[in-house]
Amino acid sequence: MLNKLVVKNFALIEYAEIIFKKGFNVLSGETGAGKSILLESLNFVLGAKADKNLIRTGATECVVNAEFELPDLPWVKEVYDNLDLEYDDTLIISRRFSADGKTNIKINGNLANVTMLKQFTKRLVDLHGQSEHFSLLSLTNQMELLDKFGGDSLLKLKKETELLLNDYKSLQQEITTLGGDESQRLIKLDVLNYQINEIEKVDLTEGEEENLLEIKDKIKYQEKIVNALSSIKFSLNDEGGAIDIISNAVKNASYINDLGAEYNNVYNKLSSINSELDDVVSTAEDLIEAFDYSDYDANEIENRLEAIKSLKRKYGNNFNEINSFLQNAYKEKEKLEHFNELYKDLLNKQSKQKNLLYENFVALRQLREVSAKNLSSDITLELKELGMDNSKFSVKFSPMPNFEDCKFNGLGFDEVEFYFSANLGEPLKPLSFVISGGEMSRFMLAIKVQTSKYNEISTFVFDEIDAGISGVIARVVGEKLVKISKNVQVIAITHLPQIVAFGDNNLYISKSVKGENTFTTVKTLEKDEKIKEINRLIGADDKNETALNHSANLIKQAEEYKKSLN
Repeated sequence: MLNKLVVKNFALIEYAEIIFKKGFNVLSGETGAGKSILLESLNFVLGAKADKNLIRTGATECVVNAEFELPDLPWVKEVYDNLDLEYDDTLIISRRFSADGKTNIKINGNLANVTMLKQFTKRLVDLHGQSEHFSLLSLTNQMELLDKFGGDSLLKLKKETELLLNDYKSLQQEITTLGGDESQRLIKLDVLNYQINEIEKVDLTEGEEENLLEIKDKIKYQEKIVNALSSIKFSLNDEGGAIDIISNAVKNASYINDLGAEYNNVYNKLSSINSELDDVVSTAEDLIEAFDYSDYDANEIENRLEAIKSLKRKYGNNFNEINSFLQNAYKEKEKLEHFNELYKDLLNKQSKQKNLLYENFVALRQLREVSAKNLSSDITLELKELGMDNSKFSVKFSPMPNFEDCKFNGLGFDEVEFYFSANLGEPLKPLSFVISGGEMSRFMLAIKVQTSKYNEISTFVFDEIDAGISGVIARVVGEKLVKISKNVQVIAITHLPQIVAFGDNNLYISKSVKGENTFTTVKTLEKDEKIKEINRLIGADDKNETALNHSANLIKQAEEYKKSLN
């Protein structure tokens, strides 16, 4: 939902801060006051192409800031993740464009570009009259909307079909992975046999490399190790060595051992040191006796380590990874050696899956045709209520392919497109061919009344919605806009008092001249100001009590209608 729009030096607007609200926001004012400029500024901040003519005369740049309250939908977090931005349920977009053609875009204070910006904006605002932000021009969106309109049974079948399709694709991948033609399989087998033989030949055991590296170091430093241990032994145990000296100290301490706790403590410590030195000598003797690596060949160890190193370069960084590679190679080899049986089995499974998919695709088509019929009927009824008795709407389907020609995708084999004709005698044309004018605005109003609750777009914007209508139809248009605003935020520009009366938030756009400059300003109307604005649109004098009462009565009727919807 759009909360706020701040516009600086944009066309006739020097500065405007517009607060939008939930529900139905109505923009009205004198012709030429700049109502459409506000929509242009919105389109600009949403990512439309910038033009130097947008910059107010005398200014060096224009700036538009927009603040959105984001819906709690999965796509929002997905976009934040894609753009590597911190999640926030408030989105603030700032776009600056200077006279030298430079543009600056920020999303929540982070520098961005138009491509990044549109990841958000294409899902936030449906701006009728601006095809860049008109969601229903997308055939994908038309299909999605038709499916949602079809209800739970269609959506459930669609989900089941997507799961079937995933299984089908997995089988296809298995067949591809299993091997192509016979020559390719033979090449794969040769490679696998070579790899298996190379790993088996080395016959690596877990922990072997670490053990060999330890032995290699001991062989390399064996003289140094033995000399060190011998030196330790002799330093401690020779006549006059450390053990003799400590033993003599122990003997002297024993003479005063029982004369006080402090002497006893000295005696105990010396006895402990003497015992530990005996242990060190014993350990050194054992290590010297056990140190015998004469059976090891340094060259053989080096060759073995090189063989292990070669395996690690090709098949994994350690024993577990190399062993995992070997086990997978065994499985792959077995598949290739039993290719014919496996291939036949996979083809049978794929054939059954394809049959199931085709059945689901046919069922999807049938449900979609029902949905299309209901949607066409409902839209046609809406159009009649809007005074377009001769208009036509239909959903065109691509031809249904036979089983052999069927291409499998997540949407089934269907391709759909919305077709519309406004007048008697005019052929139905694709929506993208007739996307302008007041009649088209009413058509979009009709379709959005029926589909707004299925649409993830959070703000609908209507321009030219009142072109060519008046009287009862104008009131009907107001009622339709109110219905839509129960599901999404609606912003509409209008010249009709009947529509202004329905506004939840009324904004008045005016133009003034000061010196040599023209200024556009925006004002939020209070209730009494809203009555005067309706009175102005009726064409009555602002002191005409009868007209003012009539204007107030229009608002009262509109409020009663809104209450009836609640």
